[in-house]
Amino acid sequence: MNENYIKIESKSRIENIAAIRVAITSFLSTLNIHFDELMDIKTALSEAVTNAIDHGYDEEDKEGKIIVESYIYDYEKVIIKIIDYGKGIEDINLAMTPAYTSKPETEHAGMGFTIMESFMDEVIIDSKVNEGTIITLTKTIRKKKSGK
Repeated sequence: MNENYIKIESKSRIENIAAIRVAITSFLSTLNIHFDELMDIKTALSEAVTNAIDHGYDEEDKEGKIIVESYIYDYEKVIIKIIDYGKGIEDINLAMTPAYTSKPETEHAGMGFTIMESFMDEVIIDSKVNEGTIITLTKTIRKKKSGK
């Protein structure tokens, strides 16, 4: 099995989402991947990192960190792990319910996991209260760039 990976660590700040997204998208662009699938992954990644920052840490916790690991297997399977060491999720089933949010004052809240699930083949959430959360996104590349 051929494997490649990249690991990014950053402070849990909203302004770091774009840099994480660009780095992971650049890494995955080495694949023979169609633009649509790359954008699907990019969207799910953005939602996962945003959730980790918004819900993993309290606003006053400026020292929280986010780790994003991206793996490519056999040039066709992508696995991305988004890791935080924050509050954790008390009820994962409730958190994954469409339109549920722990922050109802936030615009467009409650759709993060639904969006992730619609764009990826598999979304796994592993969380422990007061220890953090790992969101694992998996996608098998089905659409190849034209002519290749």
